Amino acid sequence: MWGGRAGALLRVWGLWPAGVLGRRPLSCNAASLAGSNPSGCWNCGSPGGPVRGDGFFCPQCRALQPPDLTRDYFSLMDCNRSFRVDTAKLQQRYQQLQRLVHPDFFSQRSQTEKDFSEKHSTLVNDAYKTLLAPLSRGLYLLKLRGVEIPEGTDYEMDRQFLMEIMEMNEKLAEAQSEAAMKEIESVVRAKQKELTDNVSRAFERGQSMEDARVLVDFLSGPSTSSSKYKDDFEKAKEILTKMRYFSNVEEKIKLKKIPV
Repeated sequence: MWGGRAGALLRVWGLWPAGVLGRRPLSCNAASLAGSNPSGCWNCGSPGGPVRGDGFFCPQCRALQPPDLTRDYFSLMDCNRSFRVDTAKLQQRYQQLQRLVHPDFFSQRSQTEKDFSEKHSTLVNDAYKTLLAPLSRGLYLLKLRGVEIPEGTDYEMDRQFLMEIMEMNEKLAEAQSEAAMKEIESVVRAKQKELTDNVSRAFERGQSMEDARVLVDFLSGPSTSSSKYKDDFEKAKEILTKMRYFSNVEEKIKLKKIPV
């Protein structure tokens, strides 16, 4: 509820409500502690939860603990919950986590730890792949807000856009030369770049306006003007739907490049 710049201002002014968690992801260790098993370590029963390393291990017996499935991908990968992600740091974080939990490092451990390692590694892989690509990252951000775009929906796309996609698919189907394929691929890449820039701005505007509304609501009571930031997230949803159409075209291009 309380997060971003609005949360920062409330903290500076001493108005941060007691017991209210911010929307920003917790730090790695804090998130691990928050999501730890309250009954203690599964192996030795030690209370207090894991604190060693990145919070995956029992501090007493060093046994690998089960993954915290309530932890979102941004927190797991130590990223701000934002559309803009430093992909170099994301890759470093991915490598760091895999050095901790990859199954290859647990071949001589108990079967329980082997199983946990598989789950941790799968979760890290899924988080990395999701946050690495702009389309999946944007869709995941919307999902965290309870908004999903079902597969196959045209999300009330305008007729002109659908005609553009149809014509592009027809050109791709008719393309016989490598030059023709590259031309279509270049157009799609440029479209995706433009849409990625647009969706980034939409998310940033929506977040900024939401933070401002939270601050105003806290200082002067709930307002009825909450639709503006929602409009930006709706715009992001529309843009991401278009990106998914172009992503489908990109997949068709890749398939067509594969020799039969």
